[in-house]
Amino acid sequence: MARVKHRVASKKRRKKALKSAKGYVGGRSKLHRTAKETVLKAKAYATRDRKRKKRTYRSLWITRINAGCKVYGVKYSDFIDGLKKAKVSLDRKILAELAVSNKAAFKKLVDLIKPKNPTK
Repeated sequence: MARVKHRVASKKRRKKALKSAKGYVGGRSKLHRTAKETVLKAKAYATRDRKRKKRTYRSLWITRINAGCKVYGVKYSDFIDGLKKAKVSLDRKILAELAVSNKAAFKKLVDLIKPKNPTK
């Protein structure tokens, strides 16, 4: 009979994969090979979606700013262009927060760019 030399390491690897797959349905949480594949795929999705979350939030901020601009009859692109020309360096996250929760401050920003904007 042959002697097993790597049992501790391989058992540790299997336990690690099965522990990561805890809560998955069926064989995905019980069978080593299936669990390992599922965990690898889950990690790939997690990495991808961390990048995607940034895009999603940016588009949400743009939508909120656009809605705030429409109330005052200004196009989003004209608003952003006017802020850049007025050398106002607020990012879209802050502008979206102002558009939603502090309408008075947002109106001041719109008034700041309106004289420089000939389209309205």
